[in-house]
Amino acid sequence: MDKLLIRGGRPLQGEVAIAGAKNAALPELCAALLTPEPVTLANVPRLQDVATMLKLLRQMGVAVERAEGSDHVTLGAGGAISPVAPYEMVKTMRASILVLGPLLARFGAATVSLPGGCAIGSRPVDQHIKGLQQMGAEIVVEHGNIVATLPKGAKRLKGARITTDMVTVTGTENLLMAATLADGETVLENAAQEPEIPDLAELLIAMGAKIEGHGSSRIRIQGVDRLHAPAAAHRIIPDRIETGTFLCAVAAARGDVRLLGANAHHLDAVVEKLREAGTTIEAGESNGQGWIRVRADRRPKAVSFRTSEYPAFPTDMQAQFMAVNCIAEGASKISETIFENRFMHVNELLRLGANIQTDGHTAVVQGVERLSGATVMATDLRASASLVIAGLVAEGETLVDRLYHLDRGDDRMEAKLRAVGADIERIK
Repeated sequence: MDKLLIRGGRPLQGEVAIAGAKNAALPELCAALLTPEPVTLANVPRLQDVATMLKLLRQMGVAVERAEGSDHVTLGAGGAISPVAPYEMVKTMRASILVLGPLLARFGAATVSLPGGCAIGSRPVDQHIKGLQQMGAEIVVEHGNIVATLPKGAKRLKGARITTDMVTVTGTENLLMAATLADGETVLENAAQEPEIPDLAELLIAMGAKIEGHGSSRIRIQGVDRLHAPAAAHRIIPDRIETGTFLCAVAAARGDVRLLGANAHHLDAVVEKLREAGTTIEAGESNGQGWIRVRADRRPKAVSFRTSEYPAFPTDMQAQFMAVNCIAEGASKISETIFENRFMHVNELLRLGANIQTDGHTAVVQGVERLSGATVMATDLRASASLVIAGLVAEGETLVDRLYHLDRGDDRMEAKLRAVGADIERIK
């Protein structure tokens, strides 16, 4: 099993290219199921989760083309499609649930295993099921599978006004995709507003969907009879979580790094907190692509924050920012409001010498002057990144085990860090 060996204490200098967003790529790959015509996506990251989704789509009968080393993927769902996502494919990645809406909308049936993924807490799919039921779907959960069909004699889902009980990103994406081929108008109330939602909507609009309000809490979709191939390859937005992870890495390890292809506006809450910590951050655009320059030349100041839905501080950045607070001046309070098990990285940070106390959904971090290297174990995707950041500043050697979590969502993180001066290597 792969591990990362990190020798800390080196400042970071240079440039890092930010990859396409994992959380935009996954639903947009599934959107190809909505049309028999080929859909081409650009800026698709090379991640384990993307590879898993492509494997699932191939198993269903989707033709997938991706040249070696290319960030372009072309998908064709014009052949015989099996509307089944079995457990052996779904158990490793919760995003597999995103095939449910497109399959039901276009083919009138879907059988999708209840999903797995990171053990960071309950992320129920009941909002997906309730929304599709409001659109006329008949759904039962049996033998660990969601089995969805249209009522006898029905040819399409029906437009509906759907108000979810909670803000759900994948739920919004699933219902948005399903509604594009429904009969009549669908209104999604309490919709998620993360940047990945409007990016998916823009792809669907390029395929002929009629969508308004994407990026707000109310999205209107007027169903159409069919969708087609977009006129040009749709470019996936940059990964805001990878961007934030590198911002935190520089804030902790110090240095001067320019992030290429990044969008600072997708990370306003994180950027504001990093500036509060004493990090210098500039942003701009060159040749049609955004960039962010981050500089840190001293120990950061402790900063408190509370996670919440976008545009507030993202739960996916909580662990990485906690790593910064571990070596900051002063004490900070971190409140996690999204997932109940998202402090599992705390025990591993303690092994590196951090001073953290938790009480339910709150962690109090007393910054220490230095961390010391140790062997630590990744418990989920974002926790992995926090341990890497801590390892960059720890004295001596840090060994990060269970690296498969990191590979699910970070595009060659160790190679990018090594290119900007980190002493980091992948070992067996």
